[in-house]
Amino acid sequence: MSIIVQKYGGSSVADVERIQLVAERVAACKARGNDVVVVVSAMGDTTDELLALAHRVTENPARRELDMLLSAGERISMALLSMALNARGVPAVSFTGSQSGIITNDAHANARIVEVRPYRIHDELARGRVVIVAGYQGVSYKKEITTLGRGGSDTTAVALAAALDAEACEIYSDVAGVFSADPRLVPDARRLSEISYEEMQELAEAGARVLNAQAVEFAKDRGIAIYARATSGGPGETVVRRFAPRAPGRVAGIASETDLVLLSLATPELSALRELLAAFDARQTQGKELVYRDAAGAHASLVLSLENVPDWGQLRGDLGRRFGERLAIRDDLGAVSAIGAGINAGYLNLRTALEALAGIDASVLGIATSSFRISLLIDAARVADAVRALHSALLGSNQPSAVSNQ
Repeated sequence: MSIIVQKYGGSSVADVERIQLVAERVAACKARGNDVVVVVSAMGDTTDELLALAHRVTENPARRELDMLLSAGERISMALLSMALNARGVPAVSFTGSQSGIITNDAHANARIVEVRPYRIHDELARGRVVIVAGYQGVSYKKEITTLGRGGSDTTAVALAAALDAEACEIYSDVAGVFSADPRLVPDARRLSEISYEEMQELAEAGARVLNAQAVEFAKDRGIAIYARATSGGPGETVVRRFAPRAPGRVAGIASETDLVLLSLATPELSALRELLAAFDARQTQGKELVYRDAAGAHASLVLSLENVPDWGQLRGDLGRRFGERLAIRDDLGAVSAIGAGINAGYLNLRTALEALAGIDASVLGIATSSFRISLLIDAARVADAVRALHSALLGSNQPSAVSNQ
């Protein structure tokens, strides 16, 4: 039989009624003759609530203990869904990430999957059971419970699909696929019927929350097509897969993020930059963008996302004591990004983006580009307006039609 891997996000299992609806969908998939593996996120806002609880205990909770705490949310979801299926006469069993054979590195709060050993899953599928797996978590080679960072349940699903040689990986959420922008910010955003791995990965890295960047990376490496659908069963989906190269300059979508920090290090010595980076490595904290220049005074700038930095207060204090006035920190920032294959083949898209932000009086504090992305660093308070302005300028009826003008 074909193996189908389905992933249901937190909104899809937010309460008992929604869990029952998911159970019906899973049971129907099983009734069609498929072997089914289901990956679930924590119910609704459970992860945020647990994180808030930890911060009520201490301002700087230990990352290992955070993983122990936060991984409980998915275990609740998996057990309840398994109960709902068994009550319907559909044999099901629930597994944690470690029981499923998901092996990670030892980076607490933002671990990466290094291997999947799905022996127990294979055994239970052979017995005719639906297997429910807790997303977002695994076990390190040191036998420690780890979590995979924001959107980690997507990564769990794709990694399992690859390890099980599944026919499909279906990602269910409260939206019917991937849109050209967040529909909550841009009501006329368009659903994309298909998108390349590279474009989807850039969208995810830039803040789009439909799919996780590491999950897309897994899918790309293994050639797994991802089907992003609405849990409600409404029409439409987005297929993420490998496509032939397209004409350069096409803008696929606009993404945004907040909770960014800009660290500016003014020093002529590269040893100071090495010391700064070592401080982040010691806490297993990743930066997003790094710029260094040695002209008219050496200067290094690092952009950091606070989403996976639970101990930012302590880290900020440590950095202040270590670097003093050499390090300036600004933590009220956001970014808006335009994504598309060959988006910077010329400068028209960048010029159009800058004109759009000038039109709403949004100050640009930094620019970063790649062959797939234009990212603009701005005040966090202007992010929503900037998303709408860029979408209108780059994806509206008056979007640029060529990129050859320099």
